[in-house]
Order: sequence, then C-alpha cells, then structure tokens
Amino acid sequence: MMLLAGERLSIAFGGVHAVEDVSLAVAEGELVGLIGPNGAGKTTLLRLLTGILAPDSGRVLFEGRDITRMPIHRRAQLGFALTHQIVRPFRDMTLAENVMMAAAGGVTARPWRALAKVDARGARERAMALLARLGIDDAADKLARNVPLGYLKRMQAARALALEPRLLLLDEPLAGLNAAEATRFADLIVELNAGGITILLVEHNLGEVTRIARRLLVLHNGSLLAEGEPRAVMARQDVRDAYLGEEAHA
Repeated sequence: MMLLAGERLSIAFGGVHAVEDVSLAVAEGELVGLIGPNGAGKTTLLRLLTGILAPDSGRVLFEGRDITRMPIHRRAQLGFALTHQIVRPFRDMTLAENVMMAAAGGVTARPWRALAKVDARGARERAMALLARLGIDDAADKLARNVPLGYLKRMQAARALALEPRLLLLDEPLAGLNAAEATRFADLIVELNAGGITILLVEHNLGEVTRIARRLLVLHNGSLLAEGEPRAVMARQDVRDAYLGEEAHA
C-alpha cells in the first residue's frame, strides 16, 4: 500500500525554485533514502511533506488522502514524525523530560498544556522504555545541554518514537557522528524499519544510506534526477556528475 506520496510539488523562494515539479511515493514498510548534493532541495522537500512549508503547487497524499493543507500536529496524529538535521532539544530539561514533552506534542498543538493532563508516571515509564531501546537510558536524568551529540541524536529519535509513528522522516541523522556512531545509528534505523515503521531518510553519508536503504531518490537542483536500487542509482553517470566536488570525492 502506498503510504506517502508527493505529486508535482514545487516551491520557490525569491524566484529561485528550491523544489520543482517533484513527484515521489513511499510504500508502507519501505526504507527509502533521499540523497543529493548540497542545495539540492532535500530538507525543503521534507518540510513540504510534513507541513512545515506549504507548496506553491502540487499535493501531498497520505494513504491517498490529500493532506497538503493539514497542520503539523494533525499530521502527527495520523502517524508522521520528523527528526531535524540540527537537534533542537529543550536544553534545560532532562532527556527523559524531552521525550515526555514530545509525546504530549502528539496530543495537541500546545504540548505544555498536554503535559498537565497526561499520566506523569505512565509518561515517564514510556520515555524510559524508549531511551532504553535506543541505548541511552543511562543518561535519562541528565540535562540535554550536558550530553554529547550522539546521545542527543538518539534522544531525538526517541522523541519521534514517542509519537508512535507509522512514518518516520529523518533529516541527516548521521551528521556530526563519527564512523562507529554513524554505523550504530544506521543499524538502529534498520531495526526501527524492521519493527514496522516506514522511513524516509535524508542523508549525506552515502556509504551508510546505500548500505541500509532499499531504494534511493536523488534530488539535484530541486528536481528528481534518479530513483531505484541503491547500487544501480549510484552507478549512473548523471548521479556521479551531480556529486562531483562533493560526496563523490569525499
């Protein structure tokens, strides 16, 4: 079943097309990689799909339903979850409290209000279970501003999982991690997908994304350049040309 689709999505800023006439589809249960050189429009496309941005033209569909104008918190209730390229924790909250806040955010557009109504013990138990699942429950009671980036990346994933998503959109989750951390996190993404979560992964780490994704979409200059099986896509000359001076020579 097709879970998510974008139909001829376009958006321009100051006359410059960041995304132009892009169509894509992600089937339920897939792990799809979205790649492209810097400035290709990958993050902008994610923002169109999640409702952070409204397209100038085109539609976003979820299970065939047009959700193009649906607000972000309503999409979360449908099963959307997004992790950002730059981790944005509540820095003066503990990791556990950050995860509890995310769960409340799935209930309402005003998570602070929801926190006053949720079962604190149940929310704490849920947060601890998620932090344990991601291997960072040892830091549950540490303030977010006092833990390293690798922990924050996993905490951000726990916040997304607190929404009990059907669809997880990850914006460069491996950025800033060393090689060992990146491999561990990529393996975690595979585990989450195997557990039933459909994943659309934006990533610059070509080694890891081609290792774990079942299918790749390649953006270049705001347009869809290629899609297909990872090895076949990366062997294409036009894809290699798009990366000249960037990942192809990294």
